[in-house]
Parts: sequence; structure tokens; C-alpha cells
Amino acid sequence: MDENNLELSSKTVKEALYQKRDEGKIKILSSFFKSEPGQYGEGDIFWGIPVPENRKIAKQYSTLSFENIKALINDSVHEVRLCGFLILVDKFGKSKKQPDKRDEIVNFYLSLAHKANNWDLVDLSCPKILGEWIVYNRKLKEKESSPNESLFGKDILESLSQESNLWLKRISIVSTWIMIRNGYLDDTYSIAIILLSDSHDLIRKAVGWMLREAGKKDKSRLKIFLEENFSNISRTTLRYAIEKFDDNEKRYFMKKGKE
Repeated sequence: MDENNLELSSKTVKEALYQKRDEGKIKILSSFFKSEPGQYGEGDIFWGIPVPENRKIAKQYSTLSFENIKALINDSVHEVRLCGFLILVDKFGKSKKQPDKRDEIVNFYLSLAHKANNWDLVDLSCPKILGEWIVYNRKLKEKESSPNESLFGKDILESLSQESNLWLKRISIVSTWIMIRNGYLDDTYSIAIILLSDSHDLIRKAVGWMLREAGKKDKSRLKIFLEENFSNISRTTLRYAIEKFDDNEKRYFMKKGKE
């Protein structure tokens, strides 16, 4: 693609986003997403654009080429990167009858996943792209073989969970959200085991969140997991995981939990 067209196309999206800029929300979002020196979002730039407005613009440009999407995802402005990822989500959702296209989108997403460098960018993209892709292919595989042989995507998630990059690790666990909703709980527990020792708050919260979601499907299994892994579970992860438990259960687990 001609570079001038690339610049014009990505610039058009960026200009549309700029029109939604809200000065009153910039400082709030900068603080909320921890962009001060030494924080996980250090140096990030915000335009104060609400997610619903960003989604609307993303849908308008869902036919944008990969080259243009890459330009958005590589941008220095948080909401511009988010729009690039939201366009990918929309593009993936419209390619359900095009397996090759879905594979292409996932590979493209994984090549730029490190650019999803804040928790909202991760959480709003990976379940609907990587998670959905794994579920789709796993169900397809189950039709061709026995269910216990259907482990599609497991290696990808484990590989991401062992990366040094904070955001790739978060992608590995949050992607399992869609799997949980489709009855696949093993992935959440296997990735949780890998990440339990991680010291970052955003990983601890994400692991607890996914354990809580898995517990909604099978509470007994979650209880067994917690009992077996007390010595490795941070209190942050534990609090998130038992959020839907009754008060007596919460007291029991918090009393036993790791200090």
C-alpha cells in the first residue's frame, strides 16, 4: 500500500478520535490508568475519550487495512491504540465464516499484543480475539477427535504466561474468560498456577478475577484449587476469587490465606 494512503487512512481515524477529545477527562484517565513516573502506565498520553465513543468510531472503520490498524496500534495516544484494537475485535467478529481470515487476524494481533500496554487494552481485545479463536478451533477439533485430545491453544496461552512482559502475561489469563463461558475451565487453572507467584498487582487481580469466573461455573472445583494452593495465593488474588462466596466462606478462606 502507498505510504501516503496509509498516512491518510490512519490519520482520518485519528482525526475522528480527536474530535471526541474531552479536556475534562484527560487528567482523570491519566490518574486512573497510572501514567505517572514509576507507574505501570508511565508516559501514556490520553485524550479523555469514553470507550463507547471509541467503539462507535472503530465500527465505522472496521474495513481498515492491517497496515492502517498497525499505525493506530503503534500510536503514542492511548485511545488511538485502543481504537486499533477495537477495529481488530470488530473485524474478527465479522469473519466467523472465514477461518483463514480469523487466523490472519489472530497472528496479526499476537504480533502487536505487547502494544496493548494497559489493562483496558488487554481486557477489551484478547477475549474477543484470542479467546474466541481458541474456543472456535477447539470445538472444531472436538468434532474430529475425542474431547480429551482437544487442547488447541494451550501452548499459546502457556507461552504468553511465561513471558517477561506484563501485558502478555495478563493476556494469557484474561483470554480464558471466553473459554470459561464455553465450559473450558482447565486453561484458567493451568495458567493461574503459572501466574500465582507473580508479584504484580494487575496479574494478581486478573488471576483472581478469572478464578472467580471459573467458580461461577463450578464452585467446588474453585474451592479445591484454593485449598490446594493456599501457600502460593496472594491475598489480592484470593479476595477477587472468593468475591461471590457467602460471608462464612469468605472468612474461612481469608483466615487461611497467605499473608
